[in-house]
Amino acid sequence: MRRYVIQRVLQLIPILIGITFLSFAMMRMAGSDAVEEMYSGKGAVSQEVIDAKRAELGLDKPFLQQYFSWLGGMLTGDMGISYVSGRDVFKTFVSKLPATLLLTALSILLTVVISIPLGVLAAVTHDKLPDYVLRFLSFIGNSLPNFFVALLLMQLLSIKLGWLPVISNGTTIRSAIMPTLTLAIAMSAKYMRQVRATVLEELNKDYVSGAKARGVRYSVVLWGSVIKSSMLTIVTLLALSIGSLLGGTAIIESIFMWDGVGKLAVDAITMRDYPLIQAYVVWMAIIYVLVNLVTDLLYHALDPRIRLGVTSE
Repeated sequence: MRRYVIQRVLQLIPILIGITFLSFAMMRMAGSDAVEEMYSGKGAVSQEVIDAKRAELGLDKPFLQQYFSWLGGMLTGDMGISYVSGRDVFKTFVSKLPATLLLTALSILLTVVISIPLGVLAAVTHDKLPDYVLRFLSFIGNSLPNFFVALLLMQLLSIKLGWLPVISNGTTIRSAIMPTLTLAIAMSAKYMRQVRATVLEELNKDYVSGAKARGVRYSVVLWGSVIKSSMLTIVTLLALSIGSLLGGTAIIESIFMWDGVGKLAVDAITMRDYPLIQAYVVWMAIIYVLVNLVTDLLYHALDPRIRLGVTSE
């Protein structure tokens, strides 16, 4: 196992470098210039001032020199200075992480609590009333865009009932309720159908019929074998969701003014704040690399038939 993990990490290093290089190149190929965006709302600025600022930020250097300079700084813990705020990029980025981590944890927890029990219930009541009702609700949940759900929750819970603030007033549980509900509704609708399909497939396998014929209780077969076998699919889905949530859900964070990395990335892209954008890209790349690695290891733990990096005999 240790050898496999080391091999995977070594294989992922070139992928991370490639992602940073491509993102760095695409930002430099963008239509507008960071310095021009910086001075766009400050009236007439001479070309000499713009050129001096571009030289100060190192944007007058050749592309490869800019990239390797940035990469060397990142490897030593220096991610640069924000073009807009003038603050250290690493400190700015880290300051937004608690909000995103809180929203991620709450959304995943609520999604698991809703989708797994309801998905199992839909599977065991296949083609009965509960199954029809749950499938209809999941269809509705999948059909509603996140921003529309957010507006509905704002209208109901904030404007009509006055229970919750319309926009976030800090990284608090109360402010996180509506963003969490918005994310969990869409994810639960999708995962409930996936859980239902996976559990239903397992219930139709021969080992379930054999267990029933031997007199094994249905609940023992369901929770002892069927759910365990279905966990591979569930873990994969949750791992992908964790990656996207840790990257910050830009639309939801912007709607609720939730001060996380997603909103930070949107603001940085709008202002062409290259150092912050690059920090976000690196964060996203690391997240998905680690999530994929952890998912592979969980596969090994959940299913002994899977031998990672070992040829089965």
